[in-house]
Amino acid sequence: MAKIFLFMWLCSGVAGNQCIQIQTPKSEFKDMYNCTVYGYKYSYETIKGFKRKFINEHKAFTKFMCKSQQTV
Repeated sequence: MAKIFLFMWLCSGVAGNQCIQIQTPKSEFKDMYNCTVYGYKYSYETIKGFKRKFINEHKAFTKFMCKSQQTV
């Protein structure tokens, strides 16, 4: 049986800045579908939580990945 884990980063399009991994309230899912839907929803909520000025100045964006890991 595989568990699906969500990994999310907050990134900047400004040269010299890096992506930093951010914690999400939920990080383990039963399938890829649930993880992906949650990832898009949480990404939207995260960006909406920043001021427009911050997003524009830092060219901020999120990225995420759902990755499966086999369990015994």
